[in-house]
Amino acid sequence: MNLYLLRHGSAGQRKMNPVLDHKRPLDKEGKQHCILLGRALNSMKVQFDSVISSPLKRALQTAALVGTETGYEKKIQLSQALAPDGTWNDFQRLLDSVVEQEEVLLVGHNPNLPVYLNRLLSPLATNPIARVRKGAIAALTVQRGSAKLQWLLDPRLLRAVQSKDTKRSRAKTSRK
Repeated sequence: MNLYLLRHGSAGQRKMNPVLDHKRPLDKEGKQHCILLGRALNSMKVQFDSVISSPLKRALQTAALVGTETGYEKKIQLSQALAPDGTWNDFQRLLDSVVEQEEVLLVGHNPNLPVYLNRLLSPLATNPIARVRKGAIAALTVQRGSAKLQWLLDPRLLRAVQSKDTKRSRAKTSRK
């Protein structure tokens, strides 16, 4: 299975009231980044069999925007395992439920999403291997409980590539 772990996009300042924080939407930058990321995944020919998101608004918006850009037309599933208070055991049950699928996108939060990524990559490591910024996505190949990192796309890299492409008005050609 190809598993994609995506941390939700930028959503402004955290709210002290947990009820209000659960309803906190993506900000303008977060929405733009999700669309850009979805287009990048689409150009890489990534298509998802399942998109599963934390029930919090900013994660669900991230899943919807990226899913739309990649042509995902099914309903986005919600899982408490991807919420900020999700546990490793909840996450393992979620993985067990999608093990038969080829391409799965999971959208969640800090601190648990980076913890899940690090435990998948190195179950015995005590120090984190990978850091996951807002809007970053990690692609893993998971087989028989073993995971290998294929790539990790940081939002800063994606923005840099996009800004370089948009500065050129036409393709450079050889003068030979």
